[in-house]
Amino acid sequence: AFLSTFVYSLKISPLIEKISDHKDFKKLLRTRNNILVLYSKSAAAAESSLRLLSSVAQEVKGRGTISWIDCGDTESRKLCKKMKVDPNSKEKGVELLHYKDGAFHTEYNRAVTLKSMVAFLKDPEGAPLWEEDPEAKDVVHVDSEKELRRLLKKEDKPLLMMFYAPWCGVCKRMMPSYQQAATELKGKYVLAGMNVYSAEFEKIKEEYNVRGYPTICYFEKGKFLFHFDNYGATAADIAEWLKNPQAPQPQAPETPWADEENVVYHLTDEDFDKFIKDHSSVLVMFHAPWCGHCKKMKPEYEKAAEFLHVASDSPGVLAAVDATVNKALAEKYHISGFPTLKYFKDGEEKYTLPHLRTKKKIIDWLQNPEAPPPPEPAWEEKQTNVIHLAGEDFRESLKKKKHTLVMFYAPWCPHCKNAIPHFTTAAEVFKEDRKTAYAAVDCAKEQNHDLCKQEGVDGYPTFNYYNYGKFVEKYTGERGESGFTTFMRSLRERDHERVGKKKDEL
Repeated sequence: AFLSTFVYSLKISPLIEKISDHKDFKKLLRTRNNILVLYSKSAAAAESSLRLLSSVAQEVKGRGTISWIDCGDTESRKLCKKMKVDPNSKEKGVELLHYKDGAFHTEYNRAVTLKSMVAFLKDPEGAPLWEEDPEAKDVVHVDSEKELRRLLKKEDKPLLMMFYAPWCGVCKRMMPSYQQAATELKGKYVLAGMNVYSAEFEKIKEEYNVRGYPTICYFEKGKFLFHFDNYGATAADIAEWLKNPQAPQPQAPETPWADEENVVYHLTDEDFDKFIKDHSSVLVMFHAPWCGHCKKMKPEYEKAAEFLHVASDSPGVLAAVDATVNKALAEKYHISGFPTLKYFKDGEEKYTLPHLRTKKKIIDWLQNPEAPPPPEPAWEEKQTNVIHLAGEDFRESLKKKKHTLVMFYAPWCPHCKNAIPHFTTAAEVFKEDRKTAYAAVDCAKEQNHDLCKQEGVDGYPTFNYYNYGKFVEKYTGERGESGFTTFMRSLRERDHERVGKKKDEL
C-alpha cells in the first residue's frame, strides 16, 4: 500500500511502463523497437529520474518507450538478476539501459536532461548534442525561433550564429575551432549555434538564406550583415575575421575546359555535325563543369588525345562537349549522367561506352572498337515496388502515403549499390500496404539537384522518413532488408495500437 501511494504521489506519466515480470519484459522487447529502461535499487532512488522520464515519455510518445524496473521489490529482483543488472552498484542507485530491435543496445551515458534524452530516443545511434560537449560551454546554444529572436534583440555585442544540421560533416569538422573561438573571444563577441535541420525552422532558413550547412551569419545589434563562409577556419581565422567583418569575396570563375590549352577538340551545337562527318573515328566525352568524375578523368583524356595527335597511324580523335552549355546535343543524344562517352564512326553514333577512364583503356579500345557489354538496366527501369520520384512530383506523391522511407542515392555510389537490393526487397514485403511506400530519388540527375539539397542530402545514400509528405527524421538504422522492414513494421504496429486504444475508449 505504501509503495502504490508513493508511486502515485510521484505523478508518474501513464506512458512509463512499470515491469516486474520476465515474460512481460520479453513481450515488451518483442513488440517495441526503441526502449529506455530505468533500473532502480528502490522506488525512492527512482524518484527524481521518474519525474524527468515522465516528461521524456511525453516528448517521444509514439517513437520510443520508457520502462521502469524497481529491483528493490521481490518480484522485480528476479528480473534484474536475469538481466544481470545491479543498480545497487551505481552511485545514485539507478541505471539507464537502452534496448533496440529486441536486444540490448547500449548504456545511456549522455547528459541526464530532457533535451539530451529526447534527442537520444529520437536517434539512438546519433551523435550527442553539441551542447553536451563540455568544450562547447561558451557557445550559446539556441533551441527555438523565440530564443533566437530574444537573443538578437537583447545582445549588444557582435554575434556570429552557426546554423547547422547535426549530421553535417563540414559542421562537425568546424565545431572544435568555433567553440575554441567562443571561449577565447568571450566578453567581446558572442558565438552561437542553432540546429535548424527540422522542418519547423523553414521560416528562419528562408530569412537568413540557409541553403546548406553550415550557414554562418554575422549580426550587429540584432541586424544581419554578412555571411561568414570560411568553413576550414581555425579559431584564429574566426577572431581575425571578426576584427573586420565583411561580405564574402566573389570567387573567380573556373576556366572552362574549352578555354584551356589542350589538344582535345571542344565541340558545340553549331559545329558538332560537321566535325563528326569530317572525321571517320571520333570518341566524344559529354561532361559538366561541376562533375567530379569528369575532372578526375580529364587528365587521362587529355594524355590520350596528345598520344593520338602525334601518332602516325592514329585510330581516331578525341572530342568533348559541355552538355550544360550545348543543351541541344545533350538532348539529342539523351545525356543523363556525366561523363558519358559516345563513339561515332563515319558520321554515325555507334556505341555508348561506360568503361573507359584511363589513357591506356581509351587508346586500346580505339585500336579495336567493339560493342561494350550491354549495360545493367537502371534501378528505375526495373519492375519493382519502389516508387521513383523527381523534383516536380516529390511532395505531392509523398502526401498520399502515411509512411514513406525515401532513399536519396547516386547510381555510381558503392554504398547505394549495396543497399538497393535490400531496399527493393523491403518494398516488396509492404507492397499490399496502401499506407506505406518505399521511394527513391536519383540525386545525380540534374532535375533533382535542388530537391536533394533542399532535403538535406550531403552524402549517399541518405534515408529520410516522411509522414504524409512532412519530413520527420533521418533513418540511421541497418541498411539490410531487416532494418528497412523493422523500421516500417514498428510504425505500422504503432498505428494499429492507436486504433486499438481508440476502439477500447469507445
